[in-house]
Amino acid sequence: MDTATVVDLARQALWMTMLISAPLLGVGLVVGLVIGIFQAATSINEQTLSFIPKLVCIGLTMAIAGGWMINTMVDYTKGIFTRIPSLFI
Repeated sequence: MDTATVVDLARQALWMTMLISAPLLGVGLVVGLVIGIFQAATSINEQTLSFIPKLVCIGLTMAIAGGWMINTMVDYTKGIFTRIPSLFI
């Protein structure tokens, strides 16, 4: 296994991590931003106010996009396993 192969595997792993985590992080960011603007506008400084809406929205996102996430990870894992024989030649 040469250096280019290792770099390619690491690049694919990082890309897959970004691709899988993007929906959850995006929803958390948007919900947090909206709640932060609401808190600033109303001067409500309750720290726990943003926790429940974020939790609910991320749970809904997992319910909606979870199947796609699992399928993407399974395809990636199958691709890695099929590449194993060619890595050690």
